[in-house]
Amino acid sequence: MDQRRAPTFASARSIFVRCAVASAALTVFGCGQPLLSPDEPRSQYDRYDAVRDQRAATTYTDEFGYKRPNLRGRLLPRE
Repeated sequence: MDQRRAPTFASARSIFVRCAVASAALTVFGCGQPLLSPDEPRSQYDRYDAVRDQRAATTYTDEFGYKRPNLRGRLLPRE
């Protein structure tokens, strides 16, 4: 017969402590400086646009005054 043990309070507590430590570590180390600065060229095409002063802005200010990333301006083709 295979008799399985019920999880004890100590094992549940150790799992909780491990999860708490992991989430704290991710929170602390996740709020660091970005790896790439906004002014660095991302590719040869971005460098080409920067030299010809056609690079799309990285952020824009919305109607409420918040800075938002300019994803549409950077991803849509220019006309």
